Amino acid sequence: MISKEMTNLPYLNSEENGPTPERAAKSMFSGGRPAREQTIVDALLKAGEITQDCANAADRWYQTWIFAYHGYKEFPDNYVANAEIKHDDLSWLMTRADAAGQLFDVRHALGICTEVRLKAMLVEKLSSRKMASSLFPTISADLGRKKVSAQCAMVLEQLAEFYANQRRDRRGEQRACTRVPFPV
Repeated sequence: MISKEMTNLPYLNSEENGPTPERAAKSMFSGGRPAREQTIVDALLKAGEITQDCANAADRWYQTWIFAYHGYKEFPDNYVANAEIKHDDLSWLMTRADAAGQLFDVRHALGICTEVRLKAMLVEKLSSRKMASSLFPTISADLGRKKVSAQCAMVLEQLAEFYANQRRDRRGEQRACTRVPFPV
């Protein structure tokens, strides 16, 4: 039970939860609720370099990575939980292993270089300038930033195409199955 004096503490007020001033000074954040850190994907989308499908694919990959490696998942506001499914520890770990398998499928199809760039963009949230300094240390910062932006846009296009092909293949498999009536 939470005592009455504890309910007035500032950290319990969910409307004010956001990045600390120190954290906000290190990165750019969107103005929504909750405040989200702006990434290269946001910059590429705003500049028209990628489509919304590419941004959605990046978000899907990131949510899968978070679930596979950290074990939690963010659900949208309109999400309705399935009350019929109850997870024990083993089934929860199996679900996380399935997410790790999805990441492996992306790595296998698109290559390790794609995974390196996806992790840098989405997990580590590096800017294009920081990525350029590590990937292209011998060229100018501006040229490196342009190369990184082009590579990231290409990676996101490939990722969106990979997910679109997966959806198409799944639909084809479902249509190919014929139901066999069981005698009753």
